Amino acid sequence: MSNAELSPTDWVRSQTETILETGTTEGIFVEGSPIVLFTTTGAKSGKKRYTPLMRVEEDGKYLMVASKGGAPEHPSWYFNVKAHPQVTVQDGETVRELTAREIDGDEYAHWWKLAVAAYPSYAEYQKKTDRRIPAFVLE
Repeated sequence: MSNAELSPTDWVRSQTETILETGTTEGIFVEGSPIVLFTTTGAKSGKKRYTPLMRVEEDGKYLMVASKGGAPEHPSWYFNVKAHPQVTVQDGETVRELTAREIDGDEYAHWWKLAVAAYPSYAEYQKKTDRRIPAFVLE
């Protein structure tokens, strides 16, 4: 996966470099919450891109929350996952290939509760934006 591109955002790039150097997501936290490393494929470029996000997991399934900190627009990786739903997930030292699908309705409500429990700032991000923050389940 070394051909994947790092984030242009300094703290995100630093986290990703630490994961790549140590071979694990263990010990990497944002505001005290653990993260996992997703590798997506660029919607237009086709390039692999690293995206560390909060760890929201249930029964071997993972959630990608497209919060962008409550910004009015979706993060760029959202469009990558819509175009190329095959995503690599690294949780600790375990790396798996999973398929993402955007969720809604009762399924969204269930996973949103898990997301906020894992990372309470998601609730604040939702209050900051008029868009409903999209989410993908990966399985």
